[in-house]
Amino acid sequence: MKKITPNLWFDGNAHEAVNFYISVFPDSKIISTVNYPKSAEDGLADFQLNMAGKVLTIDFELSGNRFVAINAGPEFKFNESVSFLIPCEDQKEIDYYYEKLSAVPESEVCGWCKDKYGLSWQVVPKNMEELMKRPGAFATLMQMHKIIIEDF
Repeated sequence: MKKITPNLWFDGNAHEAVNFYISVFPDSKIISTVNYPKSAEDGLADFQLNMAGKVLTIDFELSGNRFVAINAGPEFKFNESVSFLIPCEDQKEIDYYYEKLSAVPESEVCGWCKDKYGLSWQVVPKNMEELMKRPGAFATLMQMHKIIIEDF
């Protein structure tokens, strides 16, 4: 078991988001689901009553990487200060992930994209470090939205 598991906060749509992610990434699955209590008598606080009986957390794996989705409220939003890197074998794989994940075109830059839940992803070639050593690579990268390997 890995020692660090990212926990992702969703605004009441964790189950929908997890189902989306496991449909995008191969070798992915839901491991377990925990629901909120059904009433205040079961320990639910007054501010949580609208979540009674709904999904609280979902443990899941994306391509062998474990995550927890927390089904909470609107208090916290994802932002670009945290992103998940997807090292891709080739342009076909970059195109696949970009097509599936990019939902906010104005946030696309240098291989980064944002999905419909607000989570940021870096969709990059597996050999990105090698590509960045080429002359003019940084300037080329700074002009890109989705990375096009042959442009390096």
